[in-house]
Amino acid sequence: MTRLIMMLRRPVWVTVGCVLLVVAGGALLWLPIRTQSALDDWKTDLRATGVPARGVIYDRVSKRGGTSTTMYLRYEVAGRTYEQEIGCVEVCLPAGDEVPIWVNRADPSDFVTDFDALSGHRGRIQGVVGAAGFVILVVAVPLTLSRIPFRKWFPPRARPRRSGAPSREGVGFTSRSKHKRVGRH
Repeated sequence: MTRLIMMLRRPVWVTVGCVLLVVAGGALLWLPIRTQSALDDWKTDLRATGVPARGVIYDRVSKRGGTSTTMYLRYEVAGRTYEQEIGCVEVCLPAGDEVPIWVNRADPSDFVTDFDALSGHRGRIQGVVGAAGFVILVVAVPLTLSRIPFRKWFPPRARPRRSGAPSREGVGFTSRSKHKRVGRH
């Protein structure tokens, strides 16, 4: 066991671990972007192929000190009444308001509203995963960059001599400028 730990502490394995952290953080950050794109496509499909209906907001509940609000919607499709929730993200309507919706023919509990809200709280978990991916990237990218031996690959250039430094002959530095030196009196 000790031998395995010592082997994993080698610089190569630490660098590989840092690179894997960057890849994992990037993947976690990409997930909500991809999910949002898929949800936008689904909204467009539902508007084109869904059954139009009218929903009524029958309740609105705030949780956790008002930081999270949910609207509850009731609607009727094919003679059957459905009740679903919508997270208040951009629009939060009061109880009693009517909302035009388009309902999925295959799953009547799935709909999109006229203000682009999908049924349920879609994308919430992906948002948390994306935030975790961002934090991992903030930590992993500098850690990975610190593992790169820049000084080995790009050695420092030779520094030029300073103006007051004596030359090989022991005489002080003289300027070879095209401009005349103005003497101080």
